[in-house]
Amino acid sequence: MKIKKVLNNNAVIAINDKREEVVITGLGLAFQKKSGDNLDQNKIERIFRMESKEISRKFRDLIHEIPIEYVEATDEIITCAKDNLNVSLNENIHITLTDHISFAIERIRNHINITNPMVWEIKRFYMDEYTVGMKAIDIIEERLGVRLPQDEAASIAMHIVNAELNEEMPRVMNMIKIIQDSLNIIKYHFGIELEEDSLHYQRLVTHLKFFAQRIITYHDKHAVQAKDHLFDIIHKQYPEAYKCAAKIEKYAREKYNFVLSQSEMTYLIVHIERVVQA
Repeated sequence: MKIKKVLNNNAVIAINDKREEVVITGLGLAFQKKSGDNLDQNKIERIFRMESKEISRKFRDLIHEIPIEYVEATDEIITCAKDNLNVSLNENIHITLTDHISFAIERIRNHINITNPMVWEIKRFYMDEYTVGMKAIDIIEERLGVRLPQDEAASIAMHIVNAELNEEMPRVMNMIKIIQDSLNIIKYHFGIELEEDSLHYQRLVTHLKFFAQRIITYHDKHAVQAKDHLFDIIHKQYPEAYKCAAKIEKYAREKYNFVLSQSEMTYLIVHIERVVQA
């Protein structure tokens, strides 16, 4: 491959065999190189190709400002997330997560400790992503020689969730609040603590994740109120679960102007009934 533009001694823009623009990194890859020169294949460590031209531009700008080791460590974390979660991630995570890790390391070196107030919720609702976050802390320590505090596992997990859902951080934080508020409504309505290790609880949380995502995505847009005959049966069969679901529906309507359909209410009632009977 030929160099199109040298970014720094360790990174270049090049054109691959498919005539696509890529960013290539490697220690000393571009030392004393210029546009038009061939790349030393033995020095190539990472190849980045972004679908979006805007993200590609931001990524090139980031490489100018942040040590290449940070970019490569982040890429390893992203690969770890994809492999362990079996998901595709929005490519913007290469920018947002690298930037986050850079600032986190800077804070540690300046003895500035910032805690993440959402650690408990993130660990409960996004345990798989949190586990990847813990692995990320190990990767950062191994590659960059800095041990980040455990709170950072939750912050990294949130970047992964953002990239999974193609959502921005404030929207994901709102989703977590909706999940927590809904669980609290259930707990206070029945006056019980939910068994968080139970399969029914995990299924409820999974349902609430999609429920919260719909609220954030479609708030102010009312669902089509099609008649659901199963709802007529279920809400009579489980009257207390129905009353609880009605409280959650009221919460969503009053706080987010989101009206649940009868079909959504039916699923919610069933999940509530199962979790309180577990």
